Amino acid sequence: MAAGVEWTAIVLTCRRGGGVAALQRELELRRRRGALGRRPVLVLALEDPWAGVGSGGATLNAVLVAAEHLSARAGCTVVSADALKEARILILHTGREFSFDDCGRAFTCLPAEQPRAAAEALVCNLDSLLGTVTQRLCVGSPPGVWVCSTDMLLSVPSVPGIDWDGFQGVRVIAVPGSQAYARNHGVYLADEQGLVRDIIYKGTETQIQQCAGPDGTVPLVCGVVFFSSSAAEQLLATHVIPPLDACTYMGLDSGAPPIQLSLFFDIVLSMAGGMTEEDFVKGGGDASVRSARSVLWTALRAFPLSMACIPDASYDYLTTAASDHIRSLTLLPSSTSHLRFCKTAHSHVDQPLLLEDGSSVTNCLLEGAVRLAAGSVIQHCHLQGPLEIGPGCLLTGLTVDSSPALQGCPLRDVVLQGHHVRLRDLPCRVFTLTGRLDDWQSPAEEATYLNISWAEFFHRTGIRKGDLWDAETPQKDRCLLSARLFPVLHASEALGLEDVLWLLAPAVSGERLARWRAAWRMSWQELLPCLDKAAELGARRDLFFLQGQHKVQCVLLGRQDGSLLPLIRSAVHEGYHEALLGTLDEVASTADDAGIAARALACIADVLGCMAHGEGGLRSGPAANREWASAFGRLESGDIAGGVRELAAERLKWMSSPALLVRAARHYEGAEQILIRQAVMSSCQFVTVCPVELPPLGHWVQVACPARLDLSGGWSDTPPITYEHGGAVVDVAVLVDGCRPIGARVRRIAEPELRLASLGGTPWGEAAVELVCRELGHLENYCQPHAPGALLKAAFICTQIVQFPSQKPLRDQLMENFGGGFEVHTWSRLPHGSGLGTSSILAGAVMAALYRAAGKVAGTESLIHAVLHLEQRLTTGGGWQDQRSLAAGVHGEDSPGSQPAPGRGEELVCQAAFHRTKC
Repeated sequence: MAAGVEWTAIVLTCRRGGGVAALQRELELRRRRGALGRRPVLVLALEDPWAGVGSGGATLNAVLVAAEHLSARAGCTVVSADALKEARILILHTGREFSFDDCGRAFTCLPAEQPRAAAEALVCNLDSLLGTVTQRLCVGSPPGVWVCSTDMLLSVPSVPGIDWDGFQGVRVIAVPGSQAYARNHGVYLADEQGLVRDIIYKGTETQIQQCAGPDGTVPLVCGVVFFSSSAAEQLLATHVIPPLDACTYMGLDSGAPPIQLSLFFDIVLSMAGGMTEEDFVKGGGDASVRSARSVLWTALRAFPLSMACIPDASYDYLTTAASDHIRSLTLLPSSTSHLRFCKTAHSHVDQPLLLEDGSSVTNCLLEGAVRLAAGSVIQHCHLQGPLEIGPGCLLTGLTVDSSPALQGCPLRDVVLQGHHVRLRDLPCRVFTLTGRLDDWQSPAEEATYLNISWAEFFHRTGIRKGDLWDAETPQKDRCLLSARLFPVLHASEALGLEDVLWLLAPAVSGERLARWRAAWRMSWQELLPCLDKAAELGARRDLFFLQGQHKVQCVLLGRQDGSLLPLIRSAVHEGYHEALLGTLDEVASTADDAGIAARALACIADVLGCMAHGEGGLRSGPAANREWASAFGRLESGDIAGGVRELAAERLKWMSSPALLVRAARHYEGAEQILIRQAVMSSCQFVTVCPVELPPLGHWVQVACPARLDLSGGWSDTPPITYEHGGAVVDVAVLVDGCRPIGARVRRIAEPELRLASLGGTPWGEAAVELVCRELGHLENYCQPHAPGALLKAAFICTQIVQFPSQKPLRDQLMENFGGGFEVHTWSRLPHGSGLGTSSILAGAVMAALYRAAGKVAGTESLIHAVLHLEQRLTTGGGWQDQRSLAAGVHGEDSPGSQPAPGRGEELVCQAAFHRTKC
């Protein structure tokens, strides 16, 4: 998460019966993902104390609960206003139910991805608002309480330009909008100093014009308010004063009668400069509200109410009109938004070319041919083609079992939703079908259903008014919201999507009509309180990680760019690591490429490391525990599938603690290195050696090489990066103090043995380390980099001067092939760890000298790949840029991102003055 406000507390309020436990889990998941910043002391989902407490009552209750929790954490025994002095508190109101998302407007998913996020997750409106408020809107504000509605899409510039110097009181945030839009919304009337005079809701044309600025726009109420610490303290103090105590859970527990308050028209309006006490108090509906307004006037009137109208900001209220909702999910957001919408977000689509521009797919798995027209949206669906979805459609919450019913069914301008419903303790699935142009609350005589008049709908289907509404229901209340259209249970048969889809095809409605009438049906109004938010959020997570498993397969098997670590982190945070491990095991065991299998094993190591949650020690460490030896042996022998199975079986024994998880991760990285080593062994095919005359016994062959400076592209030459993504580097061969600082010399000797000596810094200095190898057993530790003479031992093996392992003793090999043994001297003037490519260049020098002393010769390109092979046998690993400096000059090299990967190099032409530069 980018730098912004570090919140002391974040409180998410919801209506009574709104699934507070599920919302708490969502907040905790965001905290674990790092989406709430580093600091929040308190993260709390809070249920309103009353069903109709209102946004003002919900705000007062949230301030009280936050202050109470912070007071307790500070060691206080009572609620202390001091807890608010330096606190930064964010209160988010989820508000009313939403026709197009069972989890409400806050959790309406947006067609966006956040590639820079530490953990991959769906982007909800709540996440968008959190980003906007935390990283933009609130930056620079003093301590206090921010209150934000979640019923709108809000975009503000990266630097909103709000002046907080010397701020006191309360500030409302406004966005510029048209006067036409303001006719159905709230606007602020402010003076030239930005102090609010009044709040006008659905005002007359004259009233709205009074609020307009020089450019003709008006400051729209966008649901965001800031209370300074002192104002928040005064608001908190009212929670003990009747009748405002009834807005809080304490009032509920004390038996106070319920009261409803608005945040803007009861609390904020009390501070508007154009209000008089008499007008304000009289504006309350009943006696209890008037009494509450009187208390608020006394408590808050002294605080100035200012407005910050942010240029270039945008505000889009999430209405109950399907056309508006579809438009908001298919049009690009404002240029000031921190989000970028995409056609497919967190989805796997088999045939993406069938999705027209202007359509939107979020959190879906679309298998086969699924054609989606422009202006249509699919969210949280697993569908199998062939399917054709026309324009103007919204499909949500449909499972793969729904696909047969949809095949061959014409869909155009409809909203088709699958819902998780709980009837007491009975969970069930219910499907609803409406038209894009339908109005939920207009009387049936004036409205439509499925975009046609109710009269025509009754005629087509045979359904009667009495099937939908009771006889005593008033005509004005007979609307789509109250129509019992949607089958829930049937006495003898299972219900499915086809039990609402038949409404679109009345020509075959006879049997379906009887079945529909026999079912127990509910209206949308009756379904709303039964929606199971926990089940819906759980189903969305299941689908997210199911498509995530497909993503893992596509990325790995398709050798695609992009890190899987954000998805891995989310899978661990949300308990889906076992499914992800199974997918990675499958990829590793079935891939026909060692490089792909190696990458899959590296991902498994990441999963295990994430499961340790930062405990258990460092990820780097030894990986040679005997318990893993059998699996490693299978991998070394080329049995990748068998090795992966044994690794998975052994992994189960190492899952019980962070320390074991980290050690298991190290061994998976060790397994990965085995496969990378095997992949790099393909470099041998680029090594060409030609026979030449064998030098005389005792004749020294000496090779001296320059050091290497890396100018650009470092590490892109190193497997597996260079295999998966390709690489390109530029380096230059340099002299040090006017000479080539790295070298080796080799001669044949009469004794059938290998004499190895490191001379330190000069070609003719005293030997710092001497070693004599007379048996093959003396070469066994060639693959242990810190063993004495390991590099030289590996060089003898890689040049095939010595066959290892072999049944033939070392003495016999040397005498039969060369008539004796070899003596090798090496030196380097460079300090250990200089970063100038010493070890790789030294390996190249040794191999060049060994080849020549053994009657062979290899060109520079062959030596470069021979060193790559040697470093894998040595187990140090490495790329191909260091050994490029075996030749003088400035070099540019690249590899194509494939396996095997021949590094292609060329000498770059430089000005003469550059070549004379001294190091």
